[in-house]
Amino acid sequence: MRKRFGAVAAILALVSAAPATASDLATGVLEELNLARTSPQTYAERLREYRTWFTGRVVTIPGTGDQALTREGVAAVDEAIRFLDRQRPLPALKRDSTLALAAQDWVAAQGPRGARGHFSADGRGPGERVSARGGDRYVAENIAYGPMEADLIVLQLIIDDGVANRGHRKTIYDGTYAYAGAACGSHAEYGNMCVIDYSASPRGTLQPQVTRADL
Repeated sequence: MRKRFGAVAAILALVSAAPATASDLATGVLEELNLARTSPQTYAERLREYRTWFTGRVVTIPGTGDQALTREGVAAVDEAIRFLDRQRPLPALKRDSTLALAAQDWVAAQGPRGARGHFSADGRGPGERVSARGGDRYVAENIAYGPMEADLIVLQLIIDDGVANRGHRKTIYDGTYAYAGAACGSHAEYGNMCVIDYSASPRGTLQPQVTRADL
């Protein structure tokens, strides 16, 4: 199985009401991801509402007045809606504690420094972090910086504003992934960050190849 990582970190610099705990937010993110996977057309309807919050390239969050400048404006939202309208439902992701611990390690490493990206200065990436927690390296990763509400985090990963290959969205809707672990926490520059690690098998192990003897 190939290894694949999210293209770049998604950023929406919003100041929203914080959830009760970082653990609550991580749980909410996985729930929202599973709603987006199992009912993509539901998320298309959410994006149609989200689209109405735009003035030019600026999105204003109702009830808070918080604003963010996007790169593509409603064009990226419209493209995501078309994608979701065509997307077939996928199974929900199962929570994996090893992936969650690896995600938490990256929040702890990046958050206080206000850093971004998937790799440390010595080149260690998601696979190495999962391996350090007793798993294996066959994982993918999404990171969101800024939003403090689970639905906004998942909306932005699906829209993937400014990411040419829509790598975050592709990871969410990759049917080979069956497990995920998420962790969220404070970030020195963007206020908040959430890391989601995905794998096809528990703990990021290489998915066994099916042989004729197994059939």
